[in-house]
Amino acid sequence: MLQIAPSKTDTERLLLVSPELADVLSAIIRRLRGPSGAIPLAPFYDVREKVWNPPMPLLFQRQIGTEHRAFTPTFLRTLLIGAIAGTGLTDAGGAPLTISPHDFRRSFVTDAIMNGLPPHIAQVICGHRSIDTTMGYKAVYPAETIEAHRAFIARRRATRPSEEYRTPTDQEWDAFLAHFEKRKVSIGTCGRAFSTPCIHEHACVRCALLRPDPVQRARIEEIRDNLIARIAEAEREGWLGEVEGLQVSLAGAEEQLRQLDRGHGQHTAVDLGIPTTRGDR
Repeated sequence: MLQIAPSKTDTERLLLVSPELADVLSAIIRRLRGPSGAIPLAPFYDVREKVWNPPMPLLFQRQIGTEHRAFTPTFLRTLLIGAIAGTGLTDAGGAPLTISPHDFRRSFVTDAIMNGLPPHIAQVICGHRSIDTTMGYKAVYPAETIEAHRAFIARRRATRPSEEYRTPTDQEWDAFLAHFEKRKVSIGTCGRAFSTPCIHEHACVRCALLRPDPVQRARIEEIRDNLIARIAEAEREGWLGEVEGLQVSLAGAEEQLRQLDRGHGQHTAVDLGIPTTRGDR
């Protein structure tokens, strides 16, 4: 696994890398380690933010004299241009091939999607906030993307037991439909997956999988007020063992109300006035 520190979107990403890439990264790290076994710290100038970042154990750095300096974007491009020139590769017109570091992102997204990776997964890996950005990176047409994903699903099914893709029996289908009927509870809908047991012993107000019904808001408020009164009674009588359980239920009820507020916020009417023409002003 490769962890990428926050980038321009201020998000961290965790990627699964191939053994070949892991071997290359480990070789770089071995070369960088000092006598103490730690990677030297090197400052880095952020050309976009126009600030010097504090010394960090950068992966791409070199020693010049007694100083450790980070590779600049210009130096990395120079290395890349030299490596590409040494291969003798040319483009479709026969001219020497030119590649920028950013082109590797486009190549990765194109190759991943053409091999069946769903575009929304590629979006997460690349750290894009919008899937439109990810789709703009790929050098394929949407129809080719769909066909590549279908081919990926077909290959995946070929490696799994055929019993998983058989036609369900009438009893299994009835059980599946009954599951969704049983998900309807008095204060909302249970969001637990099919064929999974209730982990809260049907104490729905505590469950994070409950999707509260806005119509039942008054009842949830009544449950919350009742829990507050019961907690006060338990503390007054010294029933400390019961207080803890009631507080868990109270926290769950308050969370259900907050969930209703987030999804169905209280809206107030805004007076926009009566439209007038220029002559009426």
